[in-house]
Amino acid sequence: MRDQLKTEAEQPPAVPGQRRQVPAPTSAPTASSPASPSAPALTTAPAPAKRAGARPERTEMADRLAYLDSATRRINSALDLAATLRNIGRVLVPTLADAAVVHLRDPLPNVEREPGFPEELRIHHSTGTRIGRRGRPSGLDDRRRSRYGARSTADGGPATPVTRGGALAHALLSRRPAEPAVLGTPSAERAETLLRELYGTRGVARLAAGTSVLALPLRGRKAVLGLLILIRRPPERTGRPVFDAADTATAAHLATQAGLAVDTALRYAREWEIANELQRSMLPLRLPQSHGVRIAQRYLPGERGAQVGGDWYDAVPLPGNRVALIVGDVMGHSLTSAAIMGQLRTSAQTLAALDLPPHEVLYHLDEQAQRLGREQHLATCVYAVYDPIANRVVMANAGHVPPVLVRPDGTAELVELDSGAPIGVGGVDFNSVELPAPPGSALLLFTDGLVETRTRPISDGLEVLRARIAAARWQSPEQLCQEALRILPPGDRGDDIALLGACFDGIPAGDVAHWYLQPRNETPGRARRLAAHTLRRWGLDELSEGTELMVSELVTNAVQHATRPVTLSLVRTTRLRCEVGDDSPLLPRPRRTGPEDERGRGLQIVARCADRWGATRLGTGKVVWFEQRLPAPM
Repeated sequence: MRDQLKTEAEQPPAVPGQRRQVPAPTSAPTASSPASPSAPALTTAPAPAKRAGARPERTEMADRLAYLDSATRRINSALDLAATLRNIGRVLVPTLADAAVVHLRDPLPNVEREPGFPEELRIHHSTGTRIGRRGRPSGLDDRRRSRYGARSTADGGPATPVTRGGALAHALLSRRPAEPAVLGTPSAERAETLLRELYGTRGVARLAAGTSVLALPLRGRKAVLGLLILIRRPPERTGRPVFDAADTATAAHLATQAGLAVDTALRYAREWEIANELQRSMLPLRLPQSHGVRIAQRYLPGERGAQVGGDWYDAVPLPGNRVALIVGDVMGHSLTSAAIMGQLRTSAQTLAALDLPPHEVLYHLDEQAQRLGREQHLATCVYAVYDPIANRVVMANAGHVPPVLVRPDGTAELVELDSGAPIGVGGVDFNSVELPAPPGSALLLFTDGLVETRTRPISDGLEVLRARIAAARWQSPEQLCQEALRILPPGDRGDDIALLGACFDGIPAGDVAHWYLQPRNETPGRARRLAAHTLRRWGLDELSEGTELMVSELVTNAVQHATRPVTLSLVRTTRLRCEVGDDSPLLPRPRRTGPEDERGRGLQIVARCADRWGATRLGTGKVVWFEQRLPAPM
């Protein structure tokens, strides 16, 4: 009884002059189509008693206005297109019609400009009928039965071409009020032609004679977006008359509201897609895969109601085969948050390239955030630097959720860092913490959207994540990120999520050679001998001649500008990498040389002999490096 009262209370107000429709009993036979002889007879309830002394016309007008007010508010209560179409069907069926079908342009237009002539229409929602749904399984109808015994679907029918000059084009583009038609009467010829264009001859044959049909265009703010078809079954089956002038005026008003609501939903969807694309364009398409570490990332946008957020992730290669791992979150959900995120990410990349300590990077990010505007733009961030040669990771935290560090034995722990204050507060000291990261360990950086939900506090979410990572069997950073996402509850997310997983493999000490050389005239010769000896030990004699030449040129340039010892490093991975560092901040640049010039050819030789080369400015000077492919094994 309670469910029956609730169902009746949720129905829209009855249109005056008609008896309110109530759901058929659950024991009634199901309908295969509106025209099917086995369609259930809709039971009716007595019309409400008239108020004493009130005129029937005033009572009818008051009821109709109440219905229009309720229906208009419900049609415009959602911004999502699917929800808007569902609301349109619910306010029309069964109060005003026995069935309603919404056709929209295919493809959906850009409502911000004139889309031109509608070439095709497609059914996007139908309630109370299966007409036009050719080739769809009947089982789908049973699963989508509404509380009125009607059926609804989205994107259910094939595309229907719109022929210029045809009945369908006339119905879409006509500015005159629509006239209802009763099938089987001489005046219904145009309506039957329109229905045949939409549903074919077989579809029209499913509508019994005496069915009343009303076709109304759905107009947006700049163009017609589709067509609304309303259907009433023959009076002898339902007990209510065909559409009259008052019903037509009511339907025309609701079609106007429906067209504007669809236009609004399309505009909102487009704005959300633009904002989401803006945010995604600010995130890296792919991350660099440095030697000694495997990296994977995941980004999941929040629900549409949350707009866009400011979550970001990044990985920046550093000299010495190190890599900086960054995850941050700008507070708030707006285009401004996404724009601030892009600026902070760019600043973080620049600061990382200077090879500053993690706490210094956060300090300068904090200064940058305060310069972005008069309003404070707060953000949280974790910055970590992994050294695969020293097998250590140095991290600093600015108000962010703690990362998860996985040991080689599979145990996982939350890294307790001095979180400090978020970026943008100003006047806050940040601290770096150094932790061992032997081969086989891993690090997971993430934003709070992963562990904090509407029903789960962040502390519980962190423990659930730690336990999940420790218990799961994963072998790659992609699997690590996937296991972390498994803690999310079903349903929409109120916040976006950024994940960055790194598996630390390290570089064996036997594949690394490093020297400090005094800046003297004989240093280039010594550097050549050290490089040649190391390559012979590694069995890379084929690369010895070219490597000695390039090492000699780079060390010679470094000695000319250095005031402190010059560093020389050789690292063997899948490639041979050489790095020469000095304390001069001036980056070398290739230049054109004439036939008689004695200087300026060193970088030209390096560029010609090496597969890749480059120069990186550091906080204490610079590093010039080159790489070569290893010879194929015999």
